[in-house]
Amino acid sequence: MKKILETNRLILREFSVSDAENMFLLNEDLEVLKFTGDIPFDNIEKAKTFLENYDQYSKNGYGRWAVVLKENNEFIGWCGLKFNEENYTDIGFRFFQKHWNKGFATEAAKATLDYGFETLKLDEIIGRVATENFASIKVLEKLGMHFWKHDTCKGIENSRYYKLKKNDYEK
Repeated sequence: MKKILETNRLILREFSVSDAENMFLLNEDLEVLKFTGDIPFDNIEKAKTFLENYDQYSKNGYGRWAVVLKENNEFIGWCGLKFNEENYTDIGFRFFQKHWNKGFATEAAKATLDYGFETLKLDEIIGRVATENFASIKVLEKLGMHFWKHDTCKGIENSRYYKLKKNDYEK
């Protein structure tokens, strides 16, 4: 498991097949998936297959990363970048409910933006969010991302798209 980033409280690392149970449990929570357009894994084996076939690191040099607490190595969710089906690099995050409202999404996403602009030398990163997902909108705005447009994203009509260009990014 390759460590990518470290913050005050978190480690972001590449996914491992050993994350299958946690990924299954995370996606089993319908509240967590409510605004994503995703569906739960059928079982842990399907989550394992997803992880075994996750090719974003080799294909694009980045992807979504497991987020674990430094203090005890607990898997609390994921955050990272993805070269998406619209040919943009987007930032995304998903956390277990018990870890909501603790600043983890903002902390992990901030480190991810730093990595994207400074290490990967990306010129632009977008965020896509359901209009009703006020918590994620708040995170994107805290990161300095600006509303760009409304569009359909993964079957969710009237999604909000945010954008941040490297030149506008304040570390």
